[in-house]
Amino acid sequence: MVYQRRIQLSTQHPTSTVYVLGTELSLDVCGSAPKDAVAFHVQGTPGVKLYVVHETKSIKLPSSVARWPLAAGTEVLLVMDALSKDVGDEKVRVSYFGEAGGVPMGRAMLFLTCVEVSLDADTSRSGTVSRTLLDKAEWLWGPNGHGPILLVNCDRDDPKAETPDNRDTVIRSYADLQDMSQMVLQTRGPRTIFSSYHLLLHVDFGDADKVGVFYGGNSIALEEYKHVLGGSKLSYAVKPSRHQEESIFYVEALAFPDIGFSGLVAFHVTLLESAEKGLLETPIFTDTVVFRVAPWIMTPNTAAPLEVFICSVDGNEDFVAAVGALAEKAKCSLTVCPLLENRQDRWIQDEVEFGYVQAPHKTFPVVFDSPRDGGLKDFPFKSILGPDFGYVARQAPRGTSSLDSFGNLEVSPPVTVRGKEYPLGRILIGSSFPRFGGRRMANAVKAFLYSQKVQAPVELYSDWLRVGHVDEFLSFVPAPDRKGFRLLLASPNACYQLLKEKQEEGFGEAAMFEGLEGMPKLTINEILANEDLRKYNNYAQRCISWNRDKLKRALGLAEPDILDIPQLFGSAADTDADAGAEAFFPDMVNMLVLGKHLGIPKPFGPLVGGRCCLEERVRALLEPLGLTCTFIDDFFSYHINAGEVHCGTNVRRKPFAFKWWHMVP
Repeated sequence: MVYQRRIQLSTQHPTSTVYVLGTELSLDVCGSAPKDAVAFHVQGTPGVKLYVVHETKSIKLPSSVARWPLAAGTEVLLVMDALSKDVGDEKVRVSYFGEAGGVPMGRAMLFLTCVEVSLDADTSRSGTVSRTLLDKAEWLWGPNGHGPILLVNCDRDDPKAETPDNRDTVIRSYADLQDMSQMVLQTRGPRTIFSSYHLLLHVDFGDADKVGVFYGGNSIALEEYKHVLGGSKLSYAVKPSRHQEESIFYVEALAFPDIGFSGLVAFHVTLLESAEKGLLETPIFTDTVVFRVAPWIMTPNTAAPLEVFICSVDGNEDFVAAVGALAEKAKCSLTVCPLLENRQDRWIQDEVEFGYVQAPHKTFPVVFDSPRDGGLKDFPFKSILGPDFGYVARQAPRGTSSLDSFGNLEVSPPVTVRGKEYPLGRILIGSSFPRFGGRRMANAVKAFLYSQKVQAPVELYSDWLRVGHVDEFLSFVPAPDRKGFRLLLASPNACYQLLKEKQEEGFGEAAMFEGLEGMPKLTINEILANEDLRKYNNYAQRCISWNRDKLKRALGLAEPDILDIPQLFGSAADTDADAGAEAFFPDMVNMLVLGKHLGIPKPFGPLVGGRCCLEERVRALLEPLGLTCTFIDDFFSYHINAGEVHCGTNVRRKPFAFKWWHMVP
């Protein structure tokens, strides 16, 4: 819709105004007419296009009608399409006539100066700022959508700085500027006009604490860039250069979408007409551009691995070596968090989740710091945050539970569900169901995840487990067919079926935990005869089956998309029925996925023909998919502490090729 402004005329003195290119002026011909006038005639200089709206019809002038009746609803519209060379170089004259006609009863003169005022950004999402005919005040999703994007400037480009870049109001490096989006103010026309008309760049009050804007004037020197908008600064008076038509501003987001913040931020530039002393300036034109803050995006197990993280603690040297060897096979780097930094906290999966942010001009990883705050609480901020590596955190004011750890935070690969596409997958979190009063993820964390919009979360039932994490019963691995992946689910039924097969084959006396000092060597016969264990695993299977059905609906899966991994569970405390379940032997679903290379907890299952029957069954399920299985001994370093390989590692992965703004949430 064209921006229209009403202009009051006068027969007593000439009127002067500015015409902004691309707008429309409505001349109030009736309001300035002499008392007995009944008709008018209007004409303009060659640079002015005039239209008379009479009886709902718009007629371009000049026309065959010389004079128009001063009837109610009659309107004169004015447009221009060329910039003025001098102030007031275009004119419009309105002549008024009485009943007798003849000599005009009065004339109203309007002097016009055509200028251009435009606030532009990367509305087309091409990576550069350009002029557009698209509606800049509207941000649209989809491959044919439009609207510029802001990154939360949450990295720390200056290693000497104490905080992320979104917590200060200074520019410390050119790398800092590269994280920001450009916003360009175009001002063309006679420069002297801007002594009478002023430009104000401003942001809505509710958005001011979400953004920061920097301006360096005509200089490229870092020290010249000043914080001009955002926080307590709601507006900035722009003084157009006499020699440059563009003023380039650099914009950063300070906060991710969350409760009370949709992620949309509007910036405005308003042209103000000077007023007499003691009066406020009058706004005559406003241009608006709306940005959306880029969401934090998780990456699934099926994405290519770039960097593996692991903690070095007392007694896990062999585990670190095994994971390092697997990372080398997968051709990704290994980062070991030393004891001094982890303070004997080995659960790096629970402390952080790696994701990324993306705009057309820039992509960088962002680590999400959980509210659990164990011995690793300082590691993400002090050691991961850095140049082009961002940081975000959420706290749980009412205290945390185990469900706030990020072993309870996973994301599926891309899926399509009943025609609805989720090209970035869906976030999976564990919760309490159906028991009243159970553990749930902190509202601050859950609200943050839902507010990102692009990976619509699915809440599963994980509170039946002692630790309560979704990674205790599910994982995803890449596959060459079907949907490109398989969902792996821990399965007591599959385990009992396997053990029954081996018993019938004559291996009932084969024992678990061979080679593990101090562990009872339970035979297949003893396990199958343990009715309490079977009853407990029937319960565990029902819990997993409930999640299975929900995952099939939420991710659009069929049975061939799911593989059942043999697994048994036991009660964490024999005397407390509510203590929750824990893995009876190392939980093979809790694996490290590095492309086709899998690091699986070694289950120490019954040896049949000299081979672990549990390992052999898992190989038979996964190796036909082109995957290689490496079984890692984590028994005494992780398993007996209620965790496994996945819990003790973390992976930064390659971002999706799909651009998030192309989707329709």
